[in-house]
Amino acid sequence: MLTRPFRSVLYIPGSKARAIDKARGLPVDAVILDLEDAVAVEEKARARATLAEALAEGGFGHRYRVVRINGLDTGWGRDDARAVADTACDAVLLPKVESPAQIDALAAITGDRPVWAMMETPLGILEARAIAAHPRLQGMVMGTNDLVKDLGARATPDRVAVMAALGHCVLAARAHGVTVIDGVYNAFKDEEGLRAECAQGRDMGFDGKTLIHPAQIDTANAVFGPSDAEIDLARRQIAAYEAARAEGQGVAVVDGRIVENLHVDTARKVLAQAEAIGQIAAE
Repeated sequence: MLTRPFRSVLYIPGSKARAIDKARGLPVDAVILDLEDAVAVEEKARARATLAEALAEGGFGHRYRVVRINGLDTGWGRDDARAVADTACDAVLLPKVESPAQIDALAAITGDRPVWAMMETPLGILEARAIAAHPRLQGMVMGTNDLVKDLGARATPDRVAVMAALGHCVLAARAHGVTVIDGVYNAFKDEEGLRAECAQGRDMGFDGKTLIHPAQIDTANAVFGPSDAEIDLARRQIAAYEAARAEGQGVAVVDGRIVENLHVDTARKVLAQAEAIGQIAAE
């Protein structure tokens, strides 16, 4: 079974028809069509209509379409949710999720539509386990800028202030089979810094990175996708393990390292992801 990649997840203002149209041709795995932070108060209603029209038009190909609505406690959230329920999107992203009850409230409006949750407040992080366990939840997105603000912390290159929160959400997501996406890197012209933060997130177990500019897509795709060396190693691990099993042995050795069943499981996931990415590239 192929694994849908979420290496690159690009925020796009829901009020910007030209930006939405451009996204149809970008090499991005998913888009977050934003009705919240990226849209001014006076543009909220118009953005909702613009976005609905763009989604109805289609043409997004493999790109997973997530709509971020305003919170249900705002004057726009419930209208957003009702609009999303009737649009051709793949999931709805709820900001500042702090309890499963908020997901229940959203699902009462959007029905069977998969829900993603913004993890961006101290209480939300503490409740990550319960949020991830909700049967409607499909994805979690780290809102690191808001989290740093609410913590009264300082944003540093090593992200030490939010490392506990990042790790906690990865644990919750993996425990319940939920996709988990790392927060944005604000300096979109700093390719070196972006690559380092992507590598950090990938090493922690994140599935991909939220992005604020199309210039960040290639870096996120490269870091969060398997390298040629990783694909080669995965193939050799599987072949060596199968050969060992055929000889009645429980482990194999590849490049001087033990290969057990757990390593083979990981290797198969690497090859499945590579195959899925190959199919996207062939579009």
